Amino acid sequence: MSVRYILDSVKCMRQHAAVESGRLPKPAKRADASQIAAVRGFNRFYTRQLGLLNKDFLSSEWSLTEVRVLYELATRNGVTARQVANDLQLDEAYLSRILTKFQRRHLIKRTVSVSDARQQCIALAPAGHEAFRPLNQLASRQIADMLAPLTPPARAALVAAMERMQTLLTPEGESPSPLRIRGLQTGDIGWIIHRQALLYAEEYAWDITYEALVAEILGAFVKNFNDASDGAWIAEWLGSIVGSVFLVRASEQVAKLRLLYVDPTVRGLGIGRKLVSLCIAGAEKRGYKKLTLWTNDVLISARRIYEASGFRLVSEERHRSFGKDLVGQTWELTLSRTLSPTAVQ
Repeated sequence: MSVRYILDSVKCMRQHAAVESGRLPKPAKRADASQIAAVRGFNRFYTRQLGLLNKDFLSSEWSLTEVRVLYELATRNGVTARQVANDLQLDEAYLSRILTKFQRRHLIKRTVSVSDARQQCIALAPAGHEAFRPLNQLASRQIADMLAPLTPPARAALVAAMERMQTLLTPEGESPSPLRIRGLQTGDIGWIIHRQALLYAEEYAWDITYEALVAEILGAFVKNFNDASDGAWIAEWLGSIVGSVFLVRASEQVAKLRLLYVDPTVRGLGIGRKLVSLCIAGAEKRGYKKLTLWTNDVLISARRIYEASGFRLVSEERHRSFGKDLVGQTWELTLSRTLSPTAVQ
């Protein structure tokens, strides 16, 4: 792992304290005291873990900020001081002092920018690359030593958690989308049953009979699956399942949309709309004329997605299920069999 990996993690920790940043939409409430304490606790743990509070980073003569500037210059060509300051969120006067120090040590070289004669491009000189090389090796060795006691699954889980934190805190448009929607794979069914049961218990206090229903529906789906009439779309975010939807044959002309869910950690990003759009396109592709679904009126976000996708409410009935008094709803969509290019990407 490179110096940039470590320092990007530091950037994530610092940004994590800012409620307004990240990919998720602005929350309805500010972070509570326990969440703030948890983040601060993690910051203290991780800065100790990597020795980021030491005056000399990586037991070298350089500070953390100086190493980060060295990394930027070592891995980029023709960068200006302003670009480095903007990317690292550094005060330009502070960066100027660092660059002056580098210049006295003959670590950098400056040339006039081709695009703007008022700006100078900065790059590492041979002495700068020589200074940076052992630092990069030390950083990799430090992370390797930290990961060594962990089992391979634990290492993968740690890296995935770091990548997820970085993605959530990266402003929209600055990195590729971590969303992937794929077909059904071995192990998905058990996970989806487990996750849906927990989510509806946590959010609506539904009892274990809901888990039994999901298990029954998905067990039958797998047992009777036929790609010509059925479909499944699984949403992954950084490699973790965060949502799904299923298309199930009801008759020759009618199919059912079943068990749509999106994990609360990624709601508001359009994943639910994408899954419904793919299910509709899948139904049209398979030749169905109508798509139906059954839901409950308490699932407000899902109902909004259905309505925005063209479904219309055709009936309601009160019922007692999952330990609660609910109002069940049946929605229908007449299919046009005109596929949307964006829906099937």
